[in-house]
Amino acid sequence: MVNKDLNKISISSKEISHEWHLIDANDQVLGRVATQIAMKLMGKEKVGYAPNLATGDFVVVINSKGVKLTGNKDTQKEYFKHSGYPGGEKLIKFQEMMEKDPNEVVVNAVKGMLPKNKLRDVMMKRLKVFSDSSHPFEKNIEKK
Repeated sequence: MVNKDLNKISISSKEISHEWHLIDANDQVLGRVATQIAMKLMGKEKVGYAPNLATGDFVVVINSKGVKLTGNKDTQKEYFKHSGYPGGEKLIKFQEMMEKDPNEVVVNAVKGMLPKNKLRDVMMKRLKVFSDSSHPFEKNIEKK
């Protein structure tokens, strides 16, 4: 009788170590950057990945105001919000959102790529987004 569970790695939450990553979003496509960030937040690049644990790392994103979209999406893309009341829907264009808060554009893109479960809020707390190149986490990020 062969036990198929011998190849599985079980990791406890005490054995997880969280690293810090710096990503520069200047002149990069929003979707491509968001997938890199989501993979690091979920911890899928780690050997001890477990979908039921928050094994991901901390991610600091700088220059979010320099992110771009391909094609005509910069004029056509709209963000939808609803207050929950009748007639309470709001459509905000991408250009307005970039003028108002460019950090929110990156946060929305990453949040949509994370799994829709209780761990998503834990992962999102590890995401730090800044519109320019200055940030307070320089000491946490190791130079490679």
